[in-house]
Order: sequence, then structure tokens, then C-alpha cells
Amino acid sequence: MIERTLFSPEHESFRDSFKRFMNAEIAPFHAAWETQGHVDKAVWGKAGALGFLNMSMPSLYGGADADKLFSIVQIEELSAAGFSGIGYVLHSEIVSPYVLHYGTPQQKQTYLPRLSSGEMVGAIAMTEPAAGSDLQGIQTTASLQADGSYVLNGSKTYITNGWHSDLVIVVAKTNPAAGAKGTSLFLVQADTPGFTKGKPLHKLGLKAQDTCELFFDNVHLAADSLLGGADFLNRGFICLMEQLPWERLQIAIGAVAAAQAAIGWTLDFVKQRHVFGQPVASFQNTRFKLAELQTEVQIARVFVDKCTELLLQDKLDTATASMAKYWTTDLQCKVMDECVQLHGGSGFMWEYPITRAYADARVQRIYGGTNEIMKEVITRSMGLGLK
Repeated sequence: MIERTLFSPEHESFRDSFKRFMNAEIAPFHAAWETQGHVDKAVWGKAGALGFLNMSMPSLYGGADADKLFSIVQIEELSAAGFSGIGYVLHSEIVSPYVLHYGTPQQKQTYLPRLSSGEMVGAIAMTEPAAGSDLQGIQTTASLQADGSYVLNGSKTYITNGWHSDLVIVVAKTNPAAGAKGTSLFLVQADTPGFTKGKPLHKLGLKAQDTCELFFDNVHLAADSLLGGADFLNRGFICLMEQLPWERLQIAIGAVAAAQAAIGWTLDFVKQRHVFGQPVASFQNTRFKLAELQTEVQIARVFVDKCTELLLQDKLDTATASMAKYWTTDLQCKVMDECVQLHGGSGFMWEYPITRAYADARVQRIYGGTNEIMKEVITRSMGLGLK
């Protein structure tokens, strides 16, 4: 196995600390959270109190001024453990960065400390019933009023952290005739009149993740609800595109960690399970299949680690991140399928982690932009595809 050089002893010490937190505050409860369809909200405050939220945010806003490798450690450990209900990373590394990078000074001061402490849970609302990977097709609108305020109307679906959300970044059309150039981002608090939430959705996987629908019925928003203020009116699509490489790399990082964990569970199982009087691991087919999977996961890890290096140097482009997202999530699903097969009938039982990981993996090829869209992005960088 190729030795990884990304992480310092400090990062590995943090990994141990976060594992202890998971074992104490997540592991004993995650199965019950899967049954109820969402985690207990108290787990957010516990993470915030220990500094596990918004670690890469400036200390001015309650963060730890840490590099993104600390967040990557979180992604890897949550994914490897199968704790798919925990939405910390989306909160800390997708929602909060939008506020940090584009928010006004007042917006940053108002929201980032509360997101860092876990007092507020953050979500971002892009997807709609008729608009998923193609964000240009959204129908939610925010109409500018004479007094400078906005009226928000529309709905969003499949929103991660939606049920617990206290602050939602909502993607809306402020100039519908302008297409992508008429999109803006709004900061909407959960207690705003006209904003309602559907109950957590019943899903194939990610059963403890509080995914839900959001509805906006004549929601009146003050002028300062526009993320970034007046200078960012109709610039929302640009902001979204700027953040996509990191968002897609996060999915790839989780995919590799989950695939490696699946191989580990399967190794343990095939050594213990006997067929025809001998361990399943003794059969050539088992050994060769695991060798193939481990080789491909090792290749994926090297590529994703290289992408991470590029990210830390601000050199990761959208096409490369799209390659990482599509290839690793396709591989993740392949690994899960093969490992379920090696578990035999046990691989179909929910009590086994491989079964839950198999169900959780399928959405990875869909969210963050479907893998078909990833291939379109890649081909356009090659000078092919639609203009």
C-alpha cells in the first residue's frame, strides 16, 4: 500500500480525537436515528462545543483557522464508519463557506459564529422537483419589491439537513428572463413566515440523514437577506460554479473511504465464514476479487489525494474534480456490490454494515451533479460537447 503523505501528526491526532467523539456520541445512537429518519439535534451542539464544526473558518467567526485537511479527516472517518446521517461536512464545508466567501461583513458576523457553535444548522437549497443537476432550470423566484425587499416563492426537494435547518441558503431566480445570469442566493431563517418544511423523506439509503422538502409561500425577505448584498444580485450561478470543485471532491473523498471500509469488513467476514468446510477466503475467486478491488481503491486514493493537493494550492479545476467525483463514486458502487456478493445472504441483512453501505452508496452517483453531467463537464474541457 502506498504511504499517504497528506496528513501531519497533528492531523492524525485529530483523527483519533474525532473517532473518540464518534464512538461516544454517534455510534450508540445511529441505528435508532435511521429508524426515526433523522439524527437528534443535540449532536450538533455537542460537535460545536468541541470545535468539530467550521474548523476551517477564521477564529473571528468561531472557527479554528484550520486547513481543510481537518475537514477531510472528518469526511473519511464518518464515511468509513457508515455514519451517513451526520451532516457536519455539508454544514461546515459547503454552507458556511458560501457565507464566508460571499457574505457581507454583517452576514458573516450574524451567522458564522452560530454555525460554528452548532446553535444553527445550515443547509443549502438548490434541487427542485423539476431541476436537479441542471441548476439553470430552477423555478423558485425572488421578486424585488419597491422597498428593496424580496418575495420568495417556490419549493426545493432532497435537501440535506433540511429538517433540522435553522439557516438555508436558497437558490432563486431574480431575473428569470436572464437564465443562469439571473440567479441569486438568499439567506433564509427557518422561523421566517411562509417558510415550511416537509417531513423527512423515506430514502433507499442515508436513512438517518434528515433530507426533506422545503416550501416558500410569499416569504418576505429583507434586502439584507441577499447573500453578499446588492453587489451579488444575479451573481448566484457564478458563486455556485466557483464552489463546485471542492464540493465534488468531498464526495470523492467519502467514496474512497467508504469503499476501503467495505473491503475491510469483507476481509473480516470471508476469513470467518466457512463454505464446504473451508473459509470463504480460501477460494481463489474470493482472493482475486478482493485483490482487484483493493488495487482499484488504491488507484482512486492516489488520484483523490493528488486532487486534494491541488485544492490546497487553489489549483483544482472543475473538470478534474468532476473526474474524481464520477470515477470514485462509480467505483464505490462497484466495490459495495462485489462485497455484498462475497457476504452471501448476510449481505442482504440490514444488521451488517456492508448492507447499509450498499444502500448509502447509490446516491453518490446522483447528488453533486449526476455522473452523466460529470462526463459532460469533462468533455467540454476537452473541446467537445454542447456549446
